Amino acid sequence: MTVVRWNPSRELVSLREAMDRLFEDSFVRPLRGGEAEGRLPLDVYTTPGEIVIVASVPGLKPEEVDITLEGDTLAISGEIQAPIENVDYLFHERGYGKFSRTLTINVPVEHEKAEATFENGVLTIMLPKAEAVKPKSIKVTAK
Repeated sequence: MTVVRWNPSRELVSLREAMDRLFEDSFVRPLRGGEAEGRLPLDVYTTPGEIVIVASVPGLKPEEVDITLEGDTLAISGEIQAPIENVDYLFHERGYGKFSRTLTINVPVEHEKAEATFENGVLTIMLPKAEAVKPKSIKVTAK
């Protein structure tokens, strides 16, 4: 039996290694069978009259993106097809597979007037705010 002296410094990791591990665990999408299942990154902003959601979905056609607005929940989903098979990649960084994103809209919107446009791989969804929440201007009069 060999006795190995315990050295606590061997178990310590450098700050750089710890930060690398933290970022990888937090931001790198898990790979499952070659697919990267991920969330759809969004930009969401509001104007006085509407809520606007913008998402980049390169390589997809408008009919390949599903958008559902039910109650106060907006769901966007789709699938980016797998890349070319039977080739030797030098780099393979673009993700593929199913993606989805669900948002809770905390402002009443007019469902029947919601619109979605698709241009150059950019999906834009416009949700008009209900009249009750739109800002109203009050005119001041003098007596």
